Amino acid sequence: VCKRMDLVCQRMLNQGFLKVERYHNLCQKQVKAQLPRRESERRNHSLARHADILAAVETRLSLLNMTFMKYVDSNLCCFIPGKVIDEIYRVLRYVNSTRAPQRAHEVLQELRDISSMAMEYFDEKIVPILKRKMPGSDVSGRLIGTAPVFSEVPGPSAALTTMQLFSKQSPSRQEVTKLQQQVKANGTGLTSLKREISEIRIKVQEQQKQLQDQDQKLLEQTQIIGEQNARLAELERKLREVMESTVGNSSGSNSNEQSPRKRKAVESTDCPRKSKRLRNRK
Repeated sequence: VCKRMDLVCQRMLNQGFLKVERYHNLCQKQVKAQLPRRESERRNHSLARHADILAAVETRLSLLNMTFMKYVDSNLCCFIPGKVIDEIYRVLRYVNSTRAPQRAHEVLQELRDISSMAMEYFDEKIVPILKRKMPGSDVSGRLIGTAPVFSEVPGPSAALTTMQLFSKQSPSRQEVTKLQQQVKANGTGLTSLKREISEIRIKVQEQQKQLQDQDQKLLEQTQIIGEQNARLAELERKLREVMESTVGNSSGSNSNEQSPRKRKAVESTDCPRKSKRLRNRK
């Protein structure tokens, strides 16, 4: 391969990865500016899936950055998987162009597959070759070679023990990347749990407010019912008084009507008695 062509392609790949990171940051800022501030309202927003997809792309970019950019910055290689850059651009353009995208795992399935394969191949096949070219490898070799001088009995056994110690103390690049991926996954899991906890707290606070409002309404209703009961008791008392007064008046009028009738009857009974007396006298 022409060396100049190789350098141009390497520069294009490195610039492509940096550009896709900037494009992703721009898309994420635009989506976050349109989302509400409350976490509970974001779940029901129309841009919720956009935000989830962009967050998953951010984790992929961070993993790729940790895997490749250490060697890219030291000018040992370039950002090799150009297909991953194309796939990230496709996902970002899909998110910007569609109003109702699919779920995150459906959109990011291809990106996860090819990025994980690229990182595994780089760690297994290319990193051992690049470690030999790193400037720190000579220093480690000198340290391992001079280690038997510090031992009491120089010999090959001491060199083997020091090699074993160095191999035990310094983990491989693949293990480090796996640990970093686990830490990143745990971090994303913690962030999601924190979001869920905050949403649950907000829901609990809303329910407590609703309960307080209901208790206040119950107190108001009990006060209104008590006032109505007092009014009803007063009305009943007034009705009794009115009924008693009407009954008293009706009994008095009846007695007045009956008294002249009695007088007439007494007079009629007394008349024959008087006539008999007069006759006897005569």
